[in-house]
Amino acid sequence: MFSGIVEGIGRVVEIRHDRSNIDFTLESPFAGELSIDQSVAHNGVCLTVVRCDSKSYTVTAMKETLDRSNLSDWKVGTEVNLERSMRPDSLLDGHIVQGHVDQTGVCTKIEDADGSRYYTIEYDTAQGNITVEKGSVAVNGVSLTVCNSEAGRFRVAIIPYTYDVTNFHALQVGDRVNLEFDIIGKYIQKIAKVYLSSKA
Repeated sequence: MFSGIVEGIGRVVEIRHDRSNIDFTLESPFAGELSIDQSVAHNGVCLTVVRCDSKSYTVTAMKETLDRSNLSDWKVGTEVNLERSMRPDSLLDGHIVQGHVDQTGVCTKIEDADGSRYYTIEYDTAQGNITVEKGSVAVNGVSLTVCNSEAGRFRVAIIPYTYDVTNFHALQVGDRVNLEFDIIGKYIQKIAKVYLSSKA
C-alpha cells in the first residue's frame, strides 16, 4: 500500500531481458536501506526488490505488468518516481494507492499556469475507468487531484515543488504515463454495475 507521495527519483542503470520478464536495476538515494522482498512503487507500479547493494537494486517486471504500464518504454537513464510502502503508523498525505496500475494514458498537453503547470492526460475508456472532478488519481505514482474531468481525459495541476522532485520535469507531450484510478471509485462503479445488471 502506498500514498502517492514520491520519496525520490531513481535512475535506470541496467535492463536485462529474461524470457518474457525484464529485470530493471536502478540507482536510488535510499538503495542502501532496502532489503530483498521489499515492495517499492516505480512510477506507481509495485515491484519486489530481488537484489540490492548500497547504491542500486534490482526488480523484475513480468509480462502482465509490462502490458499494463509504461515500464517497457524505460531505457538506461530513465528517471523513475520511487515510493516505499506505507507503514501503519504513517500519515496518509496523498490517497490510497495500491501500486496496481490500471492502464496507461498519454500526456497530450502541457500548459504554463504562471509558476505551476497543467498537464492534460488522455486515456482509452474501453476498460471503463473514470475520473471525477476534484477526485484522486495516481499519475506515474504521484497522488494528484483531478480537474477538468471528461470521458477519457483529465487535467492535473503540478506545483513547482512536485515538478522538481518527481519525473514530471522530464514529461513531454506524447509520453505514456501510468494511471491508477481511485480504488474507492472503482469499487463503487463495480457494485453499481452488478446491481444494475441484476435488475435488468
